[in-house]
Amino acid sequence: MDIAFRTPPHSTTTDGAPRTVGVEVEFANLDAPSAAAVVHRLYGGALEPESPHRCRVTGTRLGDFAVELDMRSAHPGKVQEGEPGALGKAVGKAVDGVVEALRPWWGNIGSLVMPFEIAAPPIPIDRLAELEPLFAALSAQGAAGTDASPLFAFGLHLNPQVARTDGDYVLDHLKAFLLLAPWLRREIRVDPTRRLTGFIAAFPVDYAVKVVDPAYRPDLDGLIGDYLEANPTRNRELDLFPLFAHLAPETMAAKLSDPHVRPRPTFHYRLPNARLGDPDWNLAQDWNRWVAVEELAGDRDRLDALGTDFRAFAARKALDGWAAEAGRRLAV
Repeated sequence: MDIAFRTPPHSTTTDGAPRTVGVEVEFANLDAPSAAAVVHRLYGGALEPESPHRCRVTGTRLGDFAVELDMRSAHPGKVQEGEPGALGKAVGKAVDGVVEALRPWWGNIGSLVMPFEIAAPPIPIDRLAELEPLFAALSAQGAAGTDASPLFAFGLHLNPQVARTDGDYVLDHLKAFLLLAPWLRREIRVDPTRRLTGFIAAFPVDYAVKVVDPAYRPDLDGLIGDYLEANPTRNRELDLFPLFAHLAPETMAAKLSDPHVRPRPTFHYRLPNARLGDPDWNLAQDWNRWVAVEELAGDRDRLDALGTDFRAFAARKALDGWAAEAGRRLAV
């Protein structure tokens, strides 16, 4: 099924550079060397194995790819003191050697339930279609996606670079996402296992009601403070921790201590399933749903009107019907 990639309202940053998107896809039944070989065959570059469970493909025509088991304790150099497996500083170099020797074995066990992940480099929006052959090739090689097992809580993560860094721009996109999240969940048919894991938890309703109010217009510091108070976790459908850490590093450092948060000027959108192996799925579908969020964010009148209506639905305890209402309003 060939679907065109839609262009968001803002396709460049404030300095005129094309916006980019980072894409991460999780899967099983294909190890890191095999998946990296697929990347190398499609995009060229240099294949660089780093461990039995991590490979890099550098210098491709799209940039540098990373392929690895999504399990920190399986990788040398990726475990920090205090985390599982970080025993070196505590018990000396002798134990370090034992731990390093066990990493491949531990990774083999973990790969039975933990996903492998390909992290693509930031790619210009107008070149996203060049990733579709990768998804098709991984499926052809036997990679299994979210639907293949009740144990597979695998996701597709999109990291669209922000067009601007001012508070109004960020707030408008958060408002738009909160308004469309029920519709997105319905359209994506988010896997039950992924919902149960809590990694992509919905925003609290009280917080959504507060933020979508047309009168809610805090400055960036106020927005971040309210967000952290209501969402003291990065396990959200739209994780804004990386963006906030980029925009306000001192504010975030004072309120949050999480080594997993990497400052990035991107929205970290985590909701879609990774449906590798499903012939009816492609990257364009989920990208275009994200573009609907950006389109709503760029239309202040429409954004405020939907915000008012969302609050009315919430007041009537009728939010179960909001997904259908939002879909109807998008279709107009």
